[in-house]
Amino acid sequence: MPKMKTKSGVKKRFKLTATGKVKHGVAGKRHRLISHNAKYIRQNRGTTVIADADARTIKKWAPYGLD
Repeated sequence: MPKMKTKSGVKKRFKLTATGKVKHGVAGKRHRLISHNAKYIRQNRGTTVIADADARTIKKWAPYGLD
């Protein structure tokens, strides 16, 4: 049986924590930031952990994990 392929968008956008949770960068931080207030920009810094229901789908798209 051939190897399964990882979806290329998943390997670019997500990382796994040491406990197996899925992290992602927060959306809405690339352009048009002038229309967002400072609180929005400040609170969406860094990365967040994805909900378990969504993480199950992402892990199916990355059958061998994310490195």
